[in-house]
Amino acid sequence: MKKLAVVAFGGNALLRAGQKGTINEQEKNAYETCEHLVSLLKNDYNLILTHGNGPQVGNILLQNIAGAKNFGIPEMPLDICGAYSQGFIGYIIEQQLRNVLERKGLDVDIITLITQVLVDKDDPAFKNPTKPIGPYYSKEDAEKLMAETKSIYKEDAGGRGWRKVVASPKPYRIGNRKSIGNLARAGNIVIAVGGGGIPVYYKEPNTLEGIDAVIDKDLASSLLATQVSADEFYILTDIPKVCINFKKPNEQKLDRMTIAEAERYMAEGQFGEGSMAPKVKACLKFVKNGGRTAIITVASQLQNPDAGTKIVLN
Repeated sequence: MKKLAVVAFGGNALLRAGQKGTINEQEKNAYETCEHLVSLLKNDYNLILTHGNGPQVGNILLQNIAGAKNFGIPEMPLDICGAYSQGFIGYIIEQQLRNVLERKGLDVDIITLITQVLVDKDDPAFKNPTKPIGPYYSKEDAEKLMAETKSIYKEDAGGRGWRKVVASPKPYRIGNRKSIGNLARAGNIVIAVGGGGIPVYYKEPNTLEGIDAVIDKDLASSLLATQVSADEFYILTDIPKVCINFKKPNEQKLDRMTIAEAERYMAEGQFGEGSMAPKVKACLKFVKNGGRTAIITVASQLQNPDAGTKIVLN
């Protein structure tokens, strides 16, 4: 039987540093990333793709604000903006992947699903927003936006400016997870859980409603991989391997980490909370909950069986 892999696209799969986010830029980036997925298909994998949406949903919110201010167009809440972003990003990935497959002579159906993800409305994250979305601003512009919109902006740890931050609650259940798994195992490529999924909660028994938040894409992807019983979980980022002592003279690239080793490195503070730590945590959750292997790497290395850093049970 074919192995089932969940592949989480990093932010640079669509939008890269220094780019404005034009549709041409995003389509070109998506095409380049999708080219590297062909090696998995040729190695008898069924695929589920997930992706982030931080820059895109932030831009949608800005368009919201401008439309309301200048034209009186009603603003949409963050969960609806997340749905917008899932639709258009899924469309870009689906179309560019289709272009790649047709040029390679491969005939595979690609299905994009707008995915809701259940969260707890009492999650402590709602009292401490930490998830950055949208573009960077100067301190002066951020203070002006905070006054005008009542939103919260925080300075980036890397000194790149100020960004809007929103709550990032834990995901508990992926909507339509059975269908996602069944469609993928039937040979379709499924794009789901875009931007971590649309956060929803039970307003009352049997009544779902969206909530103002953004779920971490890697945690939601890990949960999806667990709930569809995937064999492998990939997180595509901008470095080929996870490192300890990162950017120090004694930097070491890791080919493999057991759960115990990864947890020790986490306790030592080897992985930054704003960069690698969330990815390692997501991989640990997958392996602890029955997944065979989690892999962190760059898309261009997918054809290499020794690519990336593998996180395994022991």
